[in-house]
Amino acid sequence: MGSKKPMPQENTTVSNRLIERLESNIRHWPISINKKLVDSFGTDSYLGHYLHLFDPETEKAEKFINQCPDLKTVYLRLVQDINQETFVGDWFEINQQCIDQFAKVTGDNQWIHTDPERSNEESPFKTTISQGFLTLSLIPMLTNSIDPDNTIYPEARMVVNYGMNKVIFPYPVKVGKRIRARTRVIKLVPLKRGLEIVREVRMEIEKSSRAACVAETVLRLYF
Repeated sequence: MGSKKPMPQENTTVSNRLIERLESNIRHWPISINKKLVDSFGTDSYLGHYLHLFDPETEKAEKFINQCPDLKTVYLRLVQDINQETFVGDWFEINQQCIDQFAKVTGDNQWIHTDPERSNEESPFKTTISQGFLTLSLIPMLTNSIDPDNTIYPEARMVVNYGMNKVIFPYPVKVGKRIRARTRVIKLVPLKRGLEIVREVRMEIEKSSRAACVAETVLRLYF
């Protein structure tokens, strides 16, 4: 009997797996070699169409990396661990004094944060909870990003908080609970004498499967 002829769906699956393997292997080669490989097949070919690895921005990024030794050092160090958790911070307790101080500074005096008696009677949590933005504001401290004597990126002459891509607060932090930060780098964007680092910061609540906050923070390093 002859061998079974692959169905169209099976062919697609095999092709996709082949593409994934090719991408994962050749994307780390020097861009000049990669570009020659794809150009040899032609941009309109099956391979050239599906391997979206080469564009002006990618070539510009590699040029920036190679023009600045310190940038290259930091980039090569970080790219090895991209999408891997690389930091777990210390626990920090959210007490009522901390909540009240934040309320005083920001004006966020909602009773669900600052009135323990009313919260015990009327809140579904039966206690006060942290302001979401208090949790967010603790990210620099809980990720060890503000210690001038122990900088995370010693090669950089300046580190700038460039902002955030998105922030969510999946679950409230009850007073007396402890939180800590867990981080991973999810994107690196080389700039002219600089590097943009996008990190996912997850604020973990002790003994809870749900996070207090998940934020994509953006740092810019200048060399």
